[in-house]
Amino acid sequence: MIKQTFIIFLSTTLLVSCGVYSFTGANISPNIKTISIQTFYDEIGTGPPNLSQLFTEKIRDYYQQNTSLTIVPNEGDLQLEGSIVGYRLTPMAPKSSGSQNFANTDIAALQRLTITVKVTYLNTQDESYDFEGQSFSFYQDYDPEKQDFNSIEAALVEFIYDAIVLDIFNASVANW
Repeated sequence: MIKQTFIIFLSTTLLVSCGVYSFTGANISPNIKTISIQTFYDEIGTGPPNLSQLFTEKIRDYYQQNTSLTIVPNEGDLQLEGSIVGYRLTPMAPKSSGSQNFANTDIAALQRLTITVKVTYLNTQDESYDFEGQSFSFYQDYDPEKQDFNSIEAALVEFIYDAIVLDIFNASVANW
């Protein structure tokens, strides 16, 4: 009984003494209380018209849900800003159409949607964590013969945004 109590006490002490750590992987100094996340602008003009708004809301929500930081409009202890710089559909895995009517006609067995976001991160307490203009990119493939892009575009964008936001979170406050 005493041994178990000591182990629990020691474990709790170690977790508390190592700064502010959460099970999401965030390792934030106790001196850091706020974060400002500016609107991420759409620099490409392709894709859905609400790309910028969706990404900005998603990244703000993620930081709010996974840290104890207060989101402020400007001059936070941590500052994120950036833009969406890539939205590209690329044919992948070409295959023959098998049609006798068209000579050498190839179609894509898969299409790939890739989104790229460029981010600048400023940590006002420790500039060694800062990065400027770092690109974060992710993609998702789909089968154009079985799925209409217009009907699945929103789901693809959400999946890709989730991955990019996680990468940005890890690069900024998780220090991975």
